[in-house]
Amino acid sequence: MPTEHENYCNGEWVASESGETFAVTNPADETDVVGRLQYSTESDTTWAIEAAADAQDEWAAVPGPERGRILRDAGSIAADRKDELTETLVREEGKTRSEASGEVQRAIDILFYYAEKARDHGGDVKPSSSSSGEIRTKTEPVGVAGLITPWNYPIAIPAWKLAPALATGNTAVVKPASEAPISAKKLIECLDEAGLPPGVVNFVTGSGSTVGGALATHDAVDVVSFTGSSGTGDIVYQDAADDQKRVQLEMGGKNPTVVMPSADVDDAVDIVGSGAFGTTGQSCTACSRAIVHEAVRDEFLTGIVAYAENLDVGPGLDDPGMGPHVSEGELESTLDYVEIAQNEGATLETGGSTLDGGVFDGGHYVEPTVFADVESDMRIAQEEVFGPVLSVLTVGDFEEAVAVANDTKYGLSASIVSENANEIDAFVDEVDAGVVKVNEKTTGLELHVPFGGMKASSNELYREQGDAGLEFYTTTKTVYRNR
Repeated sequence: MPTEHENYCNGEWVASESGETFAVTNPADETDVVGRLQYSTESDTTWAIEAAADAQDEWAAVPGPERGRILRDAGSIAADRKDELTETLVREEGKTRSEASGEVQRAIDILFYYAEKARDHGGDVKPSSSSSGEIRTKTEPVGVAGLITPWNYPIAIPAWKLAPALATGNTAVVKPASEAPISAKKLIECLDEAGLPPGVVNFVTGSGSTVGGALATHDAVDVVSFTGSSGTGDIVYQDAADDQKRVQLEMGGKNPTVVMPSADVDDAVDIVGSGAFGTTGQSCTACSRAIVHEAVRDEFLTGIVAYAENLDVGPGLDDPGMGPHVSEGELESTLDYVEIAQNEGATLETGGSTLDGGVFDGGHYVEPTVFADVESDMRIAQEEVFGPVLSVLTVGDFEEAVAVANDTKYGLSASIVSENANEIDAFVDEVDAGVVKVNEKTTGLELHVPFGGMKASSNELYREQGDAGLEFYTTTKTVYRNR
């Protein structure tokens, strides 16, 4: 029998009042049931929110170093459980073992990072214009945080939302995506074992409309952080805005890599291939558009097709080059875009088909896919596919490359492969993206610097990670004191 995982409310593991559960299956073999999760109700969510609200004042009063100790201990517990967490992540999300291990390590590192940040996050002393006066700032937690997290980074994203919230004295309710919620649940186990007081973190699984909707609209929730699709993010933002909640949105991307004539084409192929097909293309920062100068287009296309065709695909536990899609629905969406692209006139250079037979039976597998002759107004160049599908667009000069890179509603991550310093500087200045990379893939983030997008990729008000993550969860008082 698969393990039944309960909600975590007010320091207790509890079943939903609905009495219903849903199955989480292995994307590599849907007959493998990884676990069963609670199909929670609005009442379950309300209880969790109220527990967080009741615990908030007491948690805010805990000294920063003590809050940091709990985060540090949770990180150590997660490190001791790294192999287990890695295997769980592979089985429920489909990442390769190497990708999953890297994600788990990132969650551990985030806990350690914010554990240290909790020590000295309290405010600043500023000079006064009066000889008898003092001025200082005092940072305080916003309150109860509703955290709505996606399936594609099922432990790292909960960690980078939770850790700064807890470090700064907020309490939280976590709602993970139903496709891959067990990794987040095990992160909560680590925090519980580290001695987190009851009610400080609560964990509720179920439908987005029921659980996520309650988090966005409940009066006791003060701040909402959401990662997911742009369509759902817009709904969350509108719901939360009714009572002026602070909202952080990280949404979709249509991320370009520009390849210029000065680039080493072999390096460009590796950069684009890794960014496009790593994590099965199921990353908001994945490279889905290669914008290639006509002078190197043919050489690049030959190289990227060979890269895709030589990529080993298989079950994540075998640690291949690429794993399966997370679900049948995501696979069907990718296949729909393959058909759309062909109907629009793009040239299918390689891939585009499902894989079946042998180890592929029962899994959600698709070949790494490359399209050429893509025009910027095609749907395949405008809409987020969220699968291992790369569109190659040809341009005649640098100015056209930047214009094409900016010709979408998204603005999350962008990169350029070039040895021309003037092009690089101009690209950094002119591209519409919250993350800009030079001679690097569009994916991969450092945890101590801000992360977020422009245009439809974000509401642009707040960034995640680093000090920006702390700022989102705090408000500031300015204190004037006359001696």
